[in-house]
Amino acid sequence: MILCDTNILIEFYKNNPQIVQELRHIGPSQLAVSPITQAELYFGALNKAELKKIRQHLSLLSQLPLDVSISAVFLQLMETYSLSHKLSLPDALIAATALVHNLELYTLNAKDFRFISNLQLYQPVSY
Repeated sequence: MILCDTNILIEFYKNNPQIVQELRHIGPSQLAVSPITQAELYFGALNKAELKKIRQHLSLLSQLPLDVSISAVFLQLMETYSLSHKLSLPDALIAATALVHNLELYTLNAKDFRFISNLQLYQPVSY
């Protein structure tokens, strides 16, 4: 299973051909999202119809809830990287989710994550 960063799903909704192809290659049953990604997508919805479409698409993916383990890793990441690398709260929550579930993270912003120890970034096959 692969955890999707918010920017991957935004590009999917923009019909970016490389992202659409890669997500189809992976398959929805092998894709997961964190609550922060869901919240960011909901926040970015322009209207009720778009929000409904986002909810429908997200229902096809595994949704990984925040729990005590993710909270602990999140706090550890913030303590370790907030000053040195300006790690943002959403990115720390997404990274913590990937680390706790031992998932690769699919992102277009590798620079925002590559410094995090033991975090595996997904390397696309199709582009």
